Amino acid sequence: MTDPDAAAAAAAAAAAADAGSSSKSQQTRAAIVAAATKLFRTGGYDATTMRAVAREAGVSVGNAYYYFGSKEHLVLAFYDEIFAAHVAGCERVLVTETGFVQRMSAVLDIWLDVAESSHEFAGKFFKHAAEPTSPLSVFSPESAPTREAAIDLMRRVVEGSDLKVAPALRQELPLLLWLVQMGMVLFWVYDGSPGRTRTRQLVRQAVPILDKLLRATRIPGVRGIADDVVTLVRSLVPPA
Repeated sequence: MTDPDAAAAAAAAAAAADAGSSSKSQQTRAAIVAAATKLFRTGGYDATTMRAVAREAGVSVGNAYYYFGSKEHLVLAFYDEIFAAHVAGCERVLVTETGFVQRMSAVLDIWLDVAESSHEFAGKFFKHAAEPTSPLSVFSPESAPTREAAIDLMRRVVEGSDLKVAPALRQELPLLLWLVQMGMVLFWVYDGSPGRTRTRQLVRQAVPILDKLLRATRIPGVRGIADDVVTLVRSLVPPA
């Protein structure tokens, strides 16, 4: 017969080994992403190779490719880190604030805060992200998880706010707001003002206008336009 205590001890040891292995794997992955980010900042995207990233991270090239299939996938991991920091920074506002203008403005401003340190080399990424077939494109299959998570963040912005819009528009509004954010990001990439003050001014001026336009969709004569906007938005982004 199997000793219950021995079986429990063996199970606990196996669980501890799995946890240790998982922790080490996460640390290795994080080290590779950190090394890639450092090299992207100092040497530029084009000059950074997987071999250089592996050397900087202190792992073998094969190990680097085990975690990331290509340099593009390293950039996607970098995107994920920025998004995670963005969401964490938004939590307090999403819990305490109900005004749509305040919520939307804060979410965009917090993204600008999180991404500011990456502005210097963001343009280098953009020329690759602009290529329709690139994994770095915000519409690519590879970027779909981050894209869907970002749209879900906008869903939280809407659902916890005082915003009232035409019913047909409400379902697609998170996607529309994400597209608005992508427009802001494009403006930010080219913004050379200190601290991206022009982009921050854009947010301050544009969000109240957006709020007025959205609220106007409840007016009977404007509802048809809202339906047209819904059709347009649905055609812009491929399904997940």
